[in-house]
Amino acid sequence: MTAPIASHRLATGGLVDRTKPLRFRFDEKSYDGFAGDTLASALLASGVRLVGRSFKYHRPRGVVTAGPEEPNALVELREGARREPNSKATTVELFDDLRARSQNRWPSLGFDIGAVNGLVSPLLVAGFYYKTFKWPAAFWEKLYEPAIRRAAGLGRAAGLLDPDAYEKAFAFTDVLVIGAGPAGLAAALSAGRAGARVILCEEDFVLGGRLLAERDTIDGLPADGWADRAVAELAGLANVRLMPRTAVFGAYDGGTFGAIEKVSDHLHVPAEGQPRQRLWQITARRSILCAGAVERPLVFAGNDRPGVMMASSLRTYAHRFGVVPGRAVSVFTNGDDGWRTAFDLAEAGAAIEAVIDSRETVPAAFEERARRLGARVVAGGRVVATQGGKSLAEITIARADGSLSRIPTDLLAMSGGWNPALALSTHLGGRPAFSDAIAAFVPGTPPEGMVVAGAANGTMTLGRGLGEGHAAGARAAEACGFSAATGEAPVADDEAAGLVPLWHVAGKGKAFVDFQHDVTAADIALAHREGFRSVELLKRYTTLGMATDQGRLSNINGHAIMAELAGRPIPEVGTTVARPPYAPVAIAAFAGTARGKHFKPTRHIPAHAVAEEQGATFIEAGPWLRPQFYHRAGESGWLETVTREARNVRDNVGLCDVSTLGKIDVQGPDAAEFLDRVYANAMASLPVGRARYGLMLREDGFVLDDGTVARFGPENFVVSTTTANAGRIMKHLNFLSQVLWPELDVQLASVTEAWSQVAVAGPKSRALLQALLGDAIDLSGDAFPFMAVAQFDWAGVPTRLFRISFSGELAYEIAVPADYGEALARELATVGEGFGAMPYGTEALGVLRVEKGHVAGNELSGTTTAGDLGLGRMLSTKKRFVGKALAFREGLVDPDRLRLVGFKPVDPTQKVSGGAHFLDAGAAATTANDLGYVTSVVFSPALGQWIGLGLMKRGPERIGERLRAVDLLRRTDVEIELCSPHFVDPEGSRHHA
Repeated sequence: MTAPIASHRLATGGLVDRTKPLRFRFDEKSYDGFAGDTLASALLASGVRLVGRSFKYHRPRGVVTAGPEEPNALVELREGARREPNSKATTVELFDDLRARSQNRWPSLGFDIGAVNGLVSPLLVAGFYYKTFKWPAAFWEKLYEPAIRRAAGLGRAAGLLDPDAYEKAFAFTDVLVIGAGPAGLAAALSAGRAGARVILCEEDFVLGGRLLAERDTIDGLPADGWADRAVAELAGLANVRLMPRTAVFGAYDGGTFGAIEKVSDHLHVPAEGQPRQRLWQITARRSILCAGAVERPLVFAGNDRPGVMMASSLRTYAHRFGVVPGRAVSVFTNGDDGWRTAFDLAEAGAAIEAVIDSRETVPAAFEERARRLGARVVAGGRVVATQGGKSLAEITIARADGSLSRIPTDLLAMSGGWNPALALSTHLGGRPAFSDAIAAFVPGTPPEGMVVAGAANGTMTLGRGLGEGHAAGARAAEACGFSAATGEAPVADDEAAGLVPLWHVAGKGKAFVDFQHDVTAADIALAHREGFRSVELLKRYTTLGMATDQGRLSNINGHAIMAELAGRPIPEVGTTVARPPYAPVAIAAFAGTARGKHFKPTRHIPAHAVAEEQGATFIEAGPWLRPQFYHRAGESGWLETVTREARNVRDNVGLCDVSTLGKIDVQGPDAAEFLDRVYANAMASLPVGRARYGLMLREDGFVLDDGTVARFGPENFVVSTTTANAGRIMKHLNFLSQVLWPELDVQLASVTEAWSQVAVAGPKSRALLQALLGDAIDLSGDAFPFMAVAQFDWAGVPTRLFRISFSGELAYEIAVPADYGEALARELATVGEGFGAMPYGTEALGVLRVEKGHVAGNELSGTTTAGDLGLGRMLSTKKRFVGKALAFREGLVDPDRLRLVGFKPVDPTQKVSGGAHFLDAGAAATTANDLGYVTSVVFSPALGQWIGLGLMKRGPERIGERLRAVDLLRRTDVEIELCSPHFVDPEGSRHHA
């Protein structure tokens, strides 16, 4: 369906490009607009008044503003995976074939069944959700909660994966200017001319702010012409960066600001290689907040009807977009600014029906000019009601003498004063101060390094605002060490800006304070009566200011009404402050490229290609892909494969890539002392050329991690950690060295990715390695005993060798720089053929370690102590170490704690499941009878049956007893026998061979 030809577009004028027509759709109807339009301006140009429905009562709503403070014109943009709800039509830059839909209505915008809520509005007053849905309790899950969930929210998220890309970027500057209106342009010019590096951020897609919407003159040029000249000069300065479509949404410590740049939101689909949005972290030595001000509405009955708009927004639509969205216009104002709208719209060809000024005395020049236009002037008057269906048709006014009259009007401009956009000045704790001069809050103490200029600072006239911005830019540049000439400040006249506050007009009917959430003046009064009088409680009780406009339009009016009801001055009642983000930021922008596999990039071991060739099945281990097992033709399943691999390690020799184990280089004169404090057992006494198993505790006394420490020189150690804990241990060690013990001269470097490391385990491992390394090193038992380490050159390659064992067999770990990892794997495979070598993966490694009784991640769960794991003797009594103070607390040495045991089913053919609980024979499967649980289960080729490790109450004392392992989830109940956790070679003769 095609909509009527635009009926409210002026024949000439505006800053849109009339040579570039655009077609778009709204609620499946096709409309026309121009490049430079917003969705709102194009809809208004086409005579579209009704654009949405309010949240609670589903009342008809139209466009009320022309900027990011818009509470009503929220739409869903685009389709499919790119559908985006709650987009403000007033900030959506029009593009060809844009698709938009109204929201929060059913079945259609014109006929919304939800409007029935208006009939029960007495039941939906402030706080109704606290007072209803209480009884009967059974109705909550079946009726009330589902109904509330269906009603909650406005638009619909796509529910599909976002196909677009998002980026993060960082910038550093001397001066950050926030806002490109008159004060912002003046500030950027003066700082830029002085030579300072300047970034100018503007949320709009065109720089100029209010200068694009007014008929003022600056330096003898029309306001928009001066803005064009200023932007051109700034663009020509190499030290200035202009960032349109970029909203600064948060002020943070250290002069850091968050900003969101809408790189491609004005395009149907982002260009190839371009993100949709870019999240900026900008660090500035000085910042200047020039965010302007937001015109506030007047609160009177029927002020939400489509066709009631902010006065300043109508000037924007007329001058910037060439649109006057009404034929018969009235203005309701409490100050001089509203009269500007009447005169500007009259010049644009609109018929001005009336100017209603709540002040009893208005400037004579204004009154005379209005009468010449044929407008009625009502001094001391009020608009007390509006009439019309889904669009304004008539207003009711009350004169100073109390008489009422009706005036046919299809467009009502309301002007209640201006509120400085000071949110960013409060993000670090600044409190606004009330200004009687403008009847609004102004910035109090902004963050360090920030100054506020122009309308954001309460300076509401053009001439003064330009001068204030220019001076702020010059001072900021000077504070950064620049003192070159900044040029003359722009010159403009100061317009009339008088006003008398008007917070609420009494009358019959709903007078809205918060348009989007349907908060009325009556709701404020109810909150007062019920004791919710502080502004923080008022907000939460009524939802005032919780809508997408974040209280830009509603807060001050609501707080002023509460002040009147409480009989207290507005400064005493106060106002709420803002917190980031001040502008909407997509969650995807915070994530940036960290999504999907980029969220946690998969790391490949250096010899990944070799493992693939050998038939590896991979598993995620922390951030790595590790070979889980190597399937061979004819094997029926993973268990047969893992059994073969484990048996080959016991009988011949196996090769396991252990490159993923954390490796941290610790060096410095105090490296030995540092590690002695880190580990629970002694490390300072470790000789050069030796390694030692080590245990780290958390500060609360629980086990943090285990691993080995190898000493390659007097001041050179290499710490190994578990794969999953590598990053955590690096952070832990950095914290200890930098915060707790900064006096120690020690340096740390994570070298996990720098080395490729392979475990060579089994009775033939020495022979294989000796054949591989030749004369590079003597591997005889006397020359290279258990826990020996060495570093040497092998065929010109730096090589490290460790004689350590995780399998319980004679074993080594050989490490070379990562670039040589693939070559090492291939050479080991080639040489190993003569010794029956086979690769084995993490599953077989788990089997071998359980057979030997080595604890791993399943047992190092963060809830176990050294004593629980049978490692209590490792806790040194001769030195201090992290966790010592709390490791001997009564609860951590309680003999009833769960302690490590081994177990095996009494019937060798049965299997126990991981996580099963230990119970005495005949005991009921209840929590009260629970004795512990299974941590690890494997099939042992050495024993020919399933075996496992577990944590059990007084476990070591009960070895030899028969109990049950019960898994209620899998419905198994297996009789087991407790045994030593060391199933294979408990004497350690194999790894000492």
